[in-house]
Amino acid sequence: MVKMTDILYKMLTIAFVAIVAVSCSTTKRLSVDDPLYTGVKRVKIEEPDGEKMPSDIKSQVKDAIDVTPNNSMFSPYVRHPFPIGLWVYNNWNESSTGLKHWLYEKLVEEPVLLSDVRPDARVKMINEILENNGYFDAKVDYELIKGKNPKKVRIAYDVQSGPSYRIDSVVLLPDTSHLNHIIDSVAIKSKLLAKGVRYCTDSLSELRTVIANQVRNRGYYYFQPDYITYLADSTITPQRIMLKMTFAEDTPPEAYRRYVTGDVTIYVHRNEGGGTPDTIKTSRGTIVQMQPSRLRHNLIPECVTFREGRVFSVRTMNRTQTNLSRLGIFKDINIKITPDSTTSNNRLNVDIACTQDAPLEAVFEVNATSKSNSYLGPGMSIGLTNKNLFGGGEQFNVSLRGAYEWQTGRDRSSVFNSYEFGINTSLSFPRLLAPGFIPRSRRALNWTRLTLDAEVLNRPHYFRMAQFNAAMSYDWQANRYATNTLTLGKVTYTKLIKTTEAFDSIMGENQAIAQSFQDQFVPQIAYSYTYDRRIDKNNAINWQFTVQEAGNLCWALWELAGSEGEKRMFNTPFSQFIKGSTQIVFNCRLKGDHWFYTRAAVGAVHAYGNSSQVPYSEQFYVGGANSVRAFTVRSIGPGSYRDPNATADGYFDQTGTFKFEANAEYRFPIYGIFKGALFLDAGNVWLLEDDPRRPGGRLKGSRFLRDLALGTGLGLRVDIGMLVVRGDLGIGLHAPYNTGKSGYFNMESFKKSLAFHLAIGYPF
Repeated sequence: MVKMTDILYKMLTIAFVAIVAVSCSTTKRLSVDDPLYTGVKRVKIEEPDGEKMPSDIKSQVKDAIDVTPNNSMFSPYVRHPFPIGLWVYNNWNESSTGLKHWLYEKLVEEPVLLSDVRPDARVKMINEILENNGYFDAKVDYELIKGKNPKKVRIAYDVQSGPSYRIDSVVLLPDTSHLNHIIDSVAIKSKLLAKGVRYCTDSLSELRTVIANQVRNRGYYYFQPDYITYLADSTITPQRIMLKMTFAEDTPPEAYRRYVTGDVTIYVHRNEGGGTPDTIKTSRGTIVQMQPSRLRHNLIPECVTFREGRVFSVRTMNRTQTNLSRLGIFKDINIKITPDSTTSNNRLNVDIACTQDAPLEAVFEVNATSKSNSYLGPGMSIGLTNKNLFGGGEQFNVSLRGAYEWQTGRDRSSVFNSYEFGINTSLSFPRLLAPGFIPRSRRALNWTRLTLDAEVLNRPHYFRMAQFNAAMSYDWQANRYATNTLTLGKVTYTKLIKTTEAFDSIMGENQAIAQSFQDQFVPQIAYSYTYDRRIDKNNAINWQFTVQEAGNLCWALWELAGSEGEKRMFNTPFSQFIKGSTQIVFNCRLKGDHWFYTRAAVGAVHAYGNSSQVPYSEQFYVGGANSVRAFTVRSIGPGSYRDPNATADGYFDQTGTFKFEANAEYRFPIYGIFKGALFLDAGNVWLLEDDPRRPGGRLKGSRFLRDLALGTGLGLRVDIGMLVVRGDLGIGLHAPYNTGKSGYFNMESFKKSLAFHLAIGYPF
């Protein structure tokens, strides 16, 4: 029986061939007076001798004429040779019915005409751009270039910029008032008004904003950037500008007035509304709190940075808003500033209205991955958070999470082959329950966290392991860019619940792997530092560094107590090692919403003293949705080693004590919420010490590059702002192990080199 889809496919193919073969005209319905626009022939920018126009101004000029023609590729300069939409528009009747009408609606493309481009308007736009950037003598023109077909036209733009005009001198405001003095001091320090700087209206506008922010933080709350104007005179010296700063004529009287903070009143409303007001006087304002309410009276004053009688500052208002928001217990915060009408002083009263959020919040997340080794795997987590457990913004969270994989190949002997599930609990206090010697910023909340976790991990045909964690940590910010986490104490206990004969056989043959799986305690102290900064609107950097030690304090105490040989905690050995890892991510904007991301990560861990091997849970691995995406999780390494028993339907986890990863990703928009990506990933794990059972696993400089697994691929992302669903198809280029193929590009086959990952969020 012939499928309907096959018939439709054949009909579409015939229709396409008919269009190409018969209906070759793409201008049949067009007029010579309004020809088809076929793109930009050239943009020629002539600069005066000895002067180079900045690249950003050239980009603005090119953006002004960036009108996309029909069947364009990447830019208005390049078009592909298959104008199907134009063929349909010119040769088919839109009033047709049936399948032909359906095809018409799907394929037709309205022609982009010369009247749509409006080159005269483009020339005016370019002139305005050049004048705003100091090129007052510019000459811009365009030429229509027609070929054999008079109904088609391209446009060539010629731009003669002329010399740029530069600032010669600046006349500031007379130093007759406090406001004028602040404005002049900011302007003097600014490089935007330095002698010899090219005149630019955007730079002058930026300076006005900087000045307004400064004066508003010094009491002039009603001052706005538009209240500053510049008078420019280019007639005194050729190609030089004399600037004079002055106030706009419509500047209101209150903009010149300096204010202090008056009465501060904080209204705390219940989530359900209603209630009985309870008024409390504090040193930081009056609190009107609707009762009943599970909220400590001193919690709100700790977040308020206003002080009655002090000079009013917008920065203080923003800090108060931020402090209250970071508590996580309010769904709405509104700060209203009003002049005090009861006194003759320049006072601004502050009214802060906070509405409490629902105390409980539930979270549900799902992710999934598909692998080329015939395993599929979704994951799920369910969480419940109490945002105000004891009335002081304490957050108590309980979450259940789980993930599993099932086999989709020929051998389906087990439905649920691999799975893991666990429960995580945490209690977080919005303050440091610690000595005051820890430096932290008062601009951000600092947290003390207590966590208790339990997890069960199952690997098909090998083992089932349980792991328990208890920890206490501090999170604080030293400045606006740096975040610190100090884990003062963490204890992990791992235990093998069940093993298979295959796993026992492997453990018996390789004692190094066996010791990494033994039942043991891992007492740790760790420190993490994160530097996250957006350098400007086009560039950002994120650097993370973590160092942790395990067992050293316990080992010292046991030594002082006279313990000899292997030291134990509750009759179970404890691990001793040191571990460090770092990662840096840099991203830059290429154009518009086109971004380029790069990432590099390095980690090392070494066991000593009471341990001969690093615990399995603390070793490194690569592969998967956030790593080398052409390979599955823990499927490569260490080094060039590969388990000789590995098959297409199963694998044994591959880990190491040294890790290196590098990624590059180009992200671009497709349409609406759909985004695309092209990526290149490289990485592997190695052993810092020889393991005769895993030949080729040790880190060696001479083999480092060949030991790097390399993969490329493309991705599709659905980005709705708060949630990103990502699908990445990785394509292996080089496997570090012997695949039976010679040369660098040694994947066994194209099919076996593929790995598809479905995940939540961006990879880095």
